[in-house]
Amino acid sequence: MILNKLTIIERCIIRINEEYEDNSANLENYTKQDSIILNIQRACEAAIDLAMHVSAELKLGLPQKSREAFDLLNEYGVIDELVTSSLKAMVGFRNIAVHDYQKLNLDVLEKVIENHLVDLKKFKQQILKY
Repeated sequence: MILNKLTIIERCIIRINEEYEDNSANLENYTKQDSIILNIQRACEAAIDLAMHVSAELKLGLPQKSREAFDLLNEYGVIDELVTSSLKAMVGFRNIAVHDYQKLNLDVLEKVIENHLVDLKKFKQQILKY
């Protein structure tokens, strides 16, 4: 289960980078934009599933919300504060994208790609290390 979720996260990061190509102009292309957003959603969901699973396996407690799973992992030293904060923010972004709470802001999407995909990689590393 753990390796499966880590593989999903890695595959999603690769797909995001393939579509984005280090060029924010690619976000204007709706097909690329949709692929990027979908893969961010998938990566977030895999990270949530993994955080919930690890929390349960280590008997850290029962998170009531997905974000709480990251807090538990942080509290018990599985992941660091920076990764915790970033993943909780990405869950918020995912919720907006999935539920269309408001029009998706492309500047925010660009910041997620440019600055926070690395946090998914750090999450992977910290989970594997633990």
